[in-house]
Amino acid sequence: MGFQLFASILRLNNTMKQFSIFAILISTAILSHAQKIDSIYFNLYTDSLKKGTHNYINVDGKLSDGKWRPLSAKDITFTSSYGTFEGNELILPDEPTVQKITIKAVLKSDPKTWKEITVWIKRKPDDELLPSSDEVLKNRSQKTGKQKRGN
Repeated sequence: MGFQLFASILRLNNTMKQFSIFAILISTAILSHAQKIDSIYFNLYTDSLKKGTHNYINVDGKLSDGKWRPLSAKDITFTSSYGTFEGNELILPDEPTVQKITIKAVLKSDPKTWKEITVWIKRKPDDELLPSSDEVLKNRSQKTGKQKRGN
């Protein structure tokens, strides 16, 4: 009697194992289909690239369910007409010999999906002086005082 109960439990466990594996496979298939990247787009934080620095190149993927996902160098192969890539960062020398750069992003999982963009290199130097913390605080207190007097 005890052996038959144990045998029926083992059969039940095998059936449950098989069902669990089947359910996991089905779930994975559904999720992987929903996570498919349909298209990619550049989402640059600036309208020009800075010389002598690392320029982050942001690429977003539009999923088949309509959601967006940021993509990294794990998902994208980056190439450019000038400079070198380290991950998503395009590194430019201090004195570039070109005025603009063409950047291409190719989806690794589907090389037929790619985008290309041309971005200009910033020409003017970044020599703008920002106000010191004392100047900011002084200006802030002056504005607060003016607002109080005006009421």
